[in-house]
Amino acid sequence: MPSQYYKFMTKLSVNVNKIATLRNARGGNVPNLVKVASDIEQFGADGITVHPRPDERHIKYQDVYDLKKVVKGEFNIEGYPNHKFIELVLDVKPHQVTLVPDPPGILTSNQGWDVKGHEEFLKPIIAQFKQAGIRVSLFMEPNATVMEDVVSVGADRIELYTGHYADDYANKEQAIKKYKAAAVQAAKLGLGINAGHDLSLANLAYFASEIDNLDEVSIGHALVSDALYYGLEEIVMLYKERL
Repeated sequence: MPSQYYKFMTKLSVNVNKIATLRNARGGNVPNLVKVASDIEQFGADGITVHPRPDERHIKYQDVYDLKKVVKGEFNIEGYPNHKFIELVLDVKPHQVTLVPDPPGILTSNQGWDVKGHEEFLKPIIAQFKQAGIRVSLFMEPNATVMEDVVSVGADRIELYTGHYADDYANKEQAIKKYKAAAVQAAKLGLGINAGHDLSLANLAYFASEIDNLDEVSIGHALVSDALYYGLEEIVMLYKERL
């Protein structure tokens, strides 16, 4: 088949934080996080994402070790790089670590890095991860002008924070513009492009069709919520179809 007919394949990484939240609500091991993650991959997802936080209110640190044993696709650990998080990532050695500027106690990730203002903080941490063979992605606002800063600290990829896009989806042609500009600039500089936050069945297909060379999307809350209606196997397939 001629090369122009091939579509760039964007990977779906499923964030299982909400599965852990449900389990933790009653204690015990129902639902079984490890089995759910394995099933999600069997149903067609390309990888699993976890975001352990210091209070372990959803993903526990032990979960990360347990999941490492069973995840067959790409394993992505995201979070704020405090000392405990750095030790965890270096010990587990996932395929990718996504660094997020979450202060302690925040409900959910809601902004990207000010890379220039955190250059001295980020640079040695990123170097440490890369020396261990771990790909590094930075959670970023869709701002084309700061992509050179990402390169300067040594990151391999960006993860575009898509909360603004989701909020403004009613005017999607306007909402996507800054994401397209940021992605174009990132690609010119050799950065890989991921995306995540509030992507859903309603808005994912348009985003993926408009962003060239979108390597991966990480989706948790919307996908798990949709699974209440569609079932887990069906919903993974539906999200894959949107890509």
